[in-house]
Amino acid sequence: MRMHAGEAEIDELLVGRLVAGQFPAWAGLAVREIPSSGTVNAMYRLGEELTVRLPLVEGGVSDIAKEHAWVPRLAPYLPVEVPLPVGLGEPSAEYPWPWSVNRWITGEVPSTGDAALGRELGGLVQAFRAVDLPDAPAAYRGGPLQLQDAETRNALEQLEGAIDTSAALAAWEAGLAVLQTEPDLWLHADLMPANLLVREGRLAAVLDFGCVGTGDPACDLIPAWNLLPASERDVFRSVVEADDAQWIRGRARALSMALIQLPYYRETNPGIAANAQHVIDEVLIDFAS
Repeated sequence: MRMHAGEAEIDELLVGRLVAGQFPAWAGLAVREIPSSGTVNAMYRLGEELTVRLPLVEGGVSDIAKEHAWVPRLAPYLPVEVPLPVGLGEPSAEYPWPWSVNRWITGEVPSTGDAALGRELGGLVQAFRAVDLPDAPAAYRGGPLQLQDAETRNALEQLEGAIDTSAALAAWEAGLAVLQTEPDLWLHADLMPANLLVREGRLAAVLDFGCVGTGDPACDLIPAWNLLPASERDVFRSVVEADDAQWIRGRARALSMALIQLPYYRETNPGIAANAQHVIDEVLIDFAS
């Protein structure tokens, strides 16, 4: 089932033709789809050292240029690997949007609820916050929480009877009540489990820079609820030095994302829907404690 209206039809044969037509040096490399719960891009492995990343919807097109411009500049600041771009594909008669070729990174997506990565994720967040690059774009979802209020409340209406919407609304409104007082900082802004890779239990890479930019530092606290077990949250919080106000906003941001994702992806993307349900459960337990 397609996730979005207007979603592009992409398969291995199409990717092979696009690569052969625009990057002849890679024309003989095998193309294999990379199974993913991603919602904006399709991913294919190209040979052993490359990946091809193609937007599924027009709304993801601008991410390709953003990543091509910013990932190489951000890489020296970060303590883990990033998917460095090596080629920028052009629209064609077969595919209407720009696409990219990036370096392959070996690793596995961490297991939600089992990842003992609090300290390493905290270090990654702090590394983003310390980036000193001018002319930063605005991070996606990095503005005031109030900008997400209408969509969050609409999602709560859709989830009536499926979750404890009264508790979820209280947790959301607690976040709305706490205003940002610290300056905007650099963020990844989409630290979902699928955008991280581990090797031998250690954080190895961060992927998908389509949301990157500057904004509310609380945005990058979402792994506390979408990935880490409760036992790792205090470690993560200590490393990122989040005060109560920032922590409450971060929890509300994680909750808002999950509330919006759950009804939208429940039938079309089981991975995202399962993580959204996990986040809602973890936030409500945390909020009640």
